[in-house]
Amino acid sequence: MKYYQTYLKLFVILILCGCEPDEITQAPPNIVLFLVDDMGWQDTSVAFHVERTDFNDIYETPNMERLALEGMKFTQAYATPVCSPSRVSLMTGMNAARHRVTNWTLKKDSIQPMEANHKILKFPEWNVNGLSPVTGIPRSVYASPLPQLLHDEGYFTIHAGKAHFGAMDTPGADPKNLGFDVNIAGHAAGAPESYLGIENFGNGKKGKENWAVPGLEKYYGEDIYLTEAITKEALVAMDSAVVTQRPFFLYMAHYAVHTPITEDPRYYEKYLEKGLDSVEAKYASMVEGMDKSLGDIMDYLEEKEIADNTIILFMSDNGGLSAHSRAGEPHTHNKPLNSGKGSVYEGGIREPMLVKWPEIVAPNSMSDARVIIEDFYPTILEMAQIENTETVQKIDGKSFVSVLEGELKDTGRSLFWHYPNEWGPSGPGVGATSAVRNGGMKFIYYHIDSKMELFDLNVDIGETKNLIEEQPEKAKELAKILSDYLREVEAQMPSKRDTGLVVPYPDEALNSVNKDSLKTEILIPESE
Repeated sequence: MKYYQTYLKLFVILILCGCEPDEITQAPPNIVLFLVDDMGWQDTSVAFHVERTDFNDIYETPNMERLALEGMKFTQAYATPVCSPSRVSLMTGMNAARHRVTNWTLKKDSIQPMEANHKILKFPEWNVNGLSPVTGIPRSVYASPLPQLLHDEGYFTIHAGKAHFGAMDTPGADPKNLGFDVNIAGHAAGAPESYLGIENFGNGKKGKENWAVPGLEKYYGEDIYLTEAITKEALVAMDSAVVTQRPFFLYMAHYAVHTPITEDPRYYEKYLEKGLDSVEAKYASMVEGMDKSLGDIMDYLEEKEIADNTIILFMSDNGGLSAHSRAGEPHTHNKPLNSGKGSVYEGGIREPMLVKWPEIVAPNSMSDARVIIEDFYPTILEMAQIENTETVQKIDGKSFVSVLEGELKDTGRSLFWHYPNEWGPSGPGVGATSAVRNGGMKFIYYHIDSKMELFDLNVDIGETKNLIEEQPEKAKELAKILSDYLREVEAQMPSKRDTGLVVPYPDEALNSVNKDSLKTEILIPESE
């Protein structure tokens, strides 16, 4: 409450001194962090590429267009290949290699069957229990959560939607333990058993208790979609802050557009009439339903006359789903980006990102600065004017406030991904990997066989041409940058089941082959 109380004291002092209202320091900004689940870079009518794509013409997202016109569009924003690592990075400011919640979580102390039964790799003991606000929870990362810091400075903190921060029966499973004053529908699971109110959002289904969405009993039996129900509750929660004149932090984290792909009845027929097959029409309706939620929140802010002091950040937690459950050819739903969710290729990690900050961000602006999911933590703290905060964890993220202010285009730093795990589905770039992006160059290292890839994203956004043979020195340079970082954060690596040997870091793998040639089999990946 410190910041809020300080502001009130200052307000009273200035009034007693006869200051005019416009001389009074502006109140802390409200902050809305709008996170979508599994939304691809092009699952929107807003074009994040240098030119519009066919996908941009499929989806109708007028409120994302509205937000883009009022704020800044980021064309090179990144998350991790799957959800829990991104969400923990968001809440801690840590890179996944450091916090070690490198795969999706659910059951306490338990890895998923696809990891336990992998025939080639034995995976490290990663933090299957997720994020913890307290010490003493085995296989979890103890950290100072972002909402707790905001709460301690006077913010009314609201969690709405998907949590997926910690495993069942651990403190991190409940958003209220992480500093949220209100929790709407959030728990350990990363997907809803049902999106439909008429199905009680999955509650009552035998054997599906872990996936049923909690806390929305008032909508049981109603013809209402989950996205709309969560939005309605979020608006009610914001009212509590507005009435008491407290700054609020709304973490609006939709379950959409995660599977099960289920039509939002408000928009489904429209996409059938456009000629989409039933599965893709369902998916498109989920996207538009999410966009309607964004519009409802923006309308609310304007109606309450607080839009001018409210920041909105829009982001997705990983790339668009393409390996399964979609219609058409797998791994093509994010073209020209390669692959999708679960992959370290661009289709699995590049995200749609928008930021509106009245009086700070130039309307209808665009940035090609490279940012990554852990950057939101220090950025939001800076936006809230919270300084010199002590955290129990080391922060990897870098604030992008200077980018928003138009003072800095890009820091030139390297971005890192580390996924020493197994997702389940197969596909291009899917599997245990580490990667680094430095400038326009991207280097990928596969744990299963030590193969390596090098791409120039400036000219090859689809990652179609592996430059390992053509640019061996650049490959060596990036392999060292990546390996040095993994050593610095003590990143976990899997081991080989047949030998028991730990998978070497990339530069170690390079040093194990003929220094005069990068054409050996260990370095050249099979064609997809």
